[in-house]
Amino acid sequence: MTNLLFRDIDIVDGTGAPRFRGDVLIDRGRIAKIAGPRTLNAARIVDAAPGSVLAPGFIDMHAHSDLHLLTDPDHFPKISQGVTTEVLGQDGLSYAPIDDATLAVLRRQIAGWNGNPANLDFSWRSVADYLERLDQGITPNVAYLVPQGTLRLLVVGSEQRAATVAEVRRMQELLAQGLREGAVGMSSGLTYTPGMYADTGELAALCEVVADFGGFYAPHTRSYGAGALEAYSEMIELARSTGCALHLTHATMNFGVNRGRAPEFLALVDAARAEGCDITLDTYPYLPGATTLSALLPSWAMSGGPDAALARIDDPALRARIALDVDVNGSDGCHGVTVEWETIQISGVANAELDRYVGKTIDQIADESGVAPVAVFFGLLRRDRFATTILQHVGHEENVRAIMVHPGHMGGSDALLVGDRPHPRAWGTFPRYLGQYVRELGVLELEDCVHHLTGRPADRLRLSDRGLVFTGYAADLVLFDPAAVADTATFDNPKQQARGIQHVLVNGEFAIENGAPTGTLAGRALRMDSARKETY
Repeated sequence: MTNLLFRDIDIVDGTGAPRFRGDVLIDRGRIAKIAGPRTLNAARIVDAAPGSVLAPGFIDMHAHSDLHLLTDPDHFPKISQGVTTEVLGQDGLSYAPIDDATLAVLRRQIAGWNGNPANLDFSWRSVADYLERLDQGITPNVAYLVPQGTLRLLVVGSEQRAATVAEVRRMQELLAQGLREGAVGMSSGLTYTPGMYADTGELAALCEVVADFGGFYAPHTRSYGAGALEAYSEMIELARSTGCALHLTHATMNFGVNRGRAPEFLALVDAARAEGCDITLDTYPYLPGATTLSALLPSWAMSGGPDAALARIDDPALRARIALDVDVNGSDGCHGVTVEWETIQISGVANAELDRYVGKTIDQIADESGVAPVAVFFGLLRRDRFATTILQHVGHEENVRAIMVHPGHMGGSDALLVGDRPHPRAWGTFPRYLGQYVRELGVLELEDCVHHLTGRPADRLRLSDRGLVFTGYAADLVLFDPAAVADTATFDNPKQQARGIQHVLVNGEFAIENGAPTGTLAGRALRMDSARKETY
């Protein structure tokens, strides 16, 4: 590596402190020295445009790049935003640890999140194997959460039932092994099967293991709709009772029942933090959410896995029961509310025969087809075999703004990178924070926002040498123009590179140079220090 110098540049160091002017010398992948402006020299000088800011690379606390990093390691949608580290294994479902049978189910069940690439070598089985596979060549750094739903699938299966004492013990053992191998914590998807079948006691037993290893628990809670406050309360009580650090991922208050209720949620968080609970959260700066169409099904309909669910859809009596839940009673898969079909927009399909529906809402398709919306729902599930992805237009701006200013807040894109029209957060989350919510709306000050996106998440991940522009730290850096940085991705045209980001470095090497990708694969898996090796 040739040493290089960012000369006479405004530095926002990730601590939240005011920016300052200086030189930053990079050598052998690290920040070798920080000094006053025009006092250092190097083999290569980077003269930034006037007004540019050098900051730590952004840390995406909620990413769904688990397979995309292997099939497209350049990872341009995220690296072009200035993202230098991502947290994978989210929402309780991912690809390690696995066995052959579990992998077969997962590839189908979360194809809408990650695709189901036919030619990808899925030869890994453990967390260690998966992290080593990522080490073979990726652009950003990654950290990994052991997915609780995958543990349950391995040990209990897809059935809706309580785990036995022996099964809970086995899940604890698998979780401990994943943490020893470098995972930073555990995730859950408590509106997704089979993770949602776990009761609070089962989750507590697993959180105790996470706490013993010094990791954190990142739950997708049981509801972001009708039961949102109760769902958050359950997770906060887990933190109290087990001593486990809690990170509330994509912490939203959605659907009509929660308009303007973010202060009630934040009051729960603040009360627990005041008692000493270690609680943080992340959000994306958009109103709509994104998930799979099959996620709207009630939990009982998904028991047994995708084939069992498709069989229920084909059974007239069970199909009528599902329709009653989604249209009248409220589906737990839809956060306890009835599905509002006008808010459900198709963002991607696997079956090319369904391409014409991408970008349309279920209501629009129903009107064009002359059938009921629930019939469209069943038809898409059948024909796309659960691979359909959706946008769900159910958020509220006042909630988004209230939550993003919280002192425990961090940024997370929750980006699905598959489909023809993915959520624009896949390309625009971090520039949108800096452009819309800092420069245009003034919701956050620049230094505070950078702290939310860098230093604060690095602390949550226990990364002792990342997330700050400090001497000795890894040179994960982004150079951007705060007067120009902006997301350009839209819901109609989501795959658009952001403006105003000039350079991105990962471990001291240019991943983006003058706005263009370099193809350099300098990222690696960041493993949690596993010095604590309690026996399970």
